[in-house]
Amino acid sequence: MKKVVLGGYTVVDSQTVLPGSGLYLSDDTIEMVAGNEELLARPGVDEVLDHRDRILLPGFIDGHVHLYGMLAHGLLPQKPLADFNQFLRDYWWPDIENRLDPEAIEAAAKMSCIEHIRSGVTTICDVLEAPNAGLGILEREASLVKALGLRGGFSTEASERLGQVKAMELLAENVEFAQAHRHDPQIWGMLSIHTTFTCGPSYIQKAVALAKDHQIDFHMHLSESDYEPELCEEEHGMRPTELYDKLGALGPHIVASQGVSLQEQEIEILRRHNCRLVHIPLSNCEVGGGFAPVPKLLDAGVKVGLGTDGYINDFFEVMRGAFLMHKSVAKNSSIMPAHLVFAMATAIGAEVLGRNDLGKLQPGYCADFIVMDNLFPTQLTAQNFFDQLVVFGRSAYVRDVYVGGKPVMLDRQILHGEENECRQVLQAKSAEFWGNAAKWE
Repeated sequence: MKKVVLGGYTVVDSQTVLPGSGLYLSDDTIEMVAGNEELLARPGVDEVLDHRDRILLPGFIDGHVHLYGMLAHGLLPQKPLADFNQFLRDYWWPDIENRLDPEAIEAAAKMSCIEHIRSGVTTICDVLEAPNAGLGILEREASLVKALGLRGGFSTEASERLGQVKAMELLAENVEFAQAHRHDPQIWGMLSIHTTFTCGPSYIQKAVALAKDHQIDFHMHLSESDYEPELCEEEHGMRPTELYDKLGALGPHIVASQGVSLQEQEIEILRRHNCRLVHIPLSNCEVGGGFAPVPKLLDAGVKVGLGTDGYINDFFEVMRGAFLMHKSVAKNSSIMPAHLVFAMATAIGAEVLGRNDLGKLQPGYCADFIVMDNLFPTQLTAQNFFDQLVVFGRSAYVRDVYVGGKPVMLDRQILHGEENECRQVLQAKSAEFWGNAAKWE
């Protein structure tokens, strides 16, 4: 199907904005970016979408999310948590991860996807942390994401914390899922482990060998706080990145998340091995992990995308957080300019996930794009365009969302899921899941 999308502005990438231009689509692919008049003159067009008073943007890439995380929104720990270790051991693992069942995961995933779509996200990378949910849960989750129209990479987090049988089952499920979706342009698989404090050296080597043998990307949570590197130094005499390097685990197949507590030599190791990383600014604040050295990583040449971690799913808030926080940490307002943050949310984020066909509105790229109303109170100019988008943009401005040339939201209406019904299901499931953990007094 041949389709023309007319735009007021077309944001090709983080460097190029074309006023009075739009897109020519051939089925699921962008074939041409040109002026509106030239597009209107093309013969054989099946449909024309007129958005000449609006903005066309590449779809955003959430490089690291736990879709089930919505189930814990509002569920508070029953006692103060002193550090990240306590957060995991006394709250997150026993109260949430270990108790997740397929129905709870599906209810949270649907509502999370709807929130993502509303803020212009077209691709997610989900790491499911549900060791007791049973085999086949990745297929169930991926199926509902696909039905809602999104693209996604999926893995289930493997570790040794619940014993060796479970540890090997989870690795096998990752491989089986990845193999089943090897030729699926919408869904793909990865292999994921947790950390160096839940996975021993021999287990890490087994996991990496599987990923290499099956040619799939490998993910780990890397130094989300000071806890992991301090424990790793105590047990192994080196920091996590150095341990992974010693084990021969690193390479261009690595997609790490977090990277909060990294030293200079670790950044150099990641650069040397062409590793990729996902920055999660808002979630890092929530768990008190700290601030990742993202400007240093980028300066070193490490590709860094953006993620939500299943915490706050509004990608405009995530971009705004990345834009503002590092300026404060560095006491330098020139750090992390808006156009760079926008690139992390789009093209760089796509590269981090190994998808060089996403994140730009260029010929040959997938037709994943956002139609955004120009509701900015002040004028858009060539000089302020990306600052307006990143600093003052709102998910409420997102009107339509397309994935592969097909709409998943039109005129702010989700097309492939009933939003109110999904919300009600999740509210009921959260009440059931929480049990007596929280009641209105």
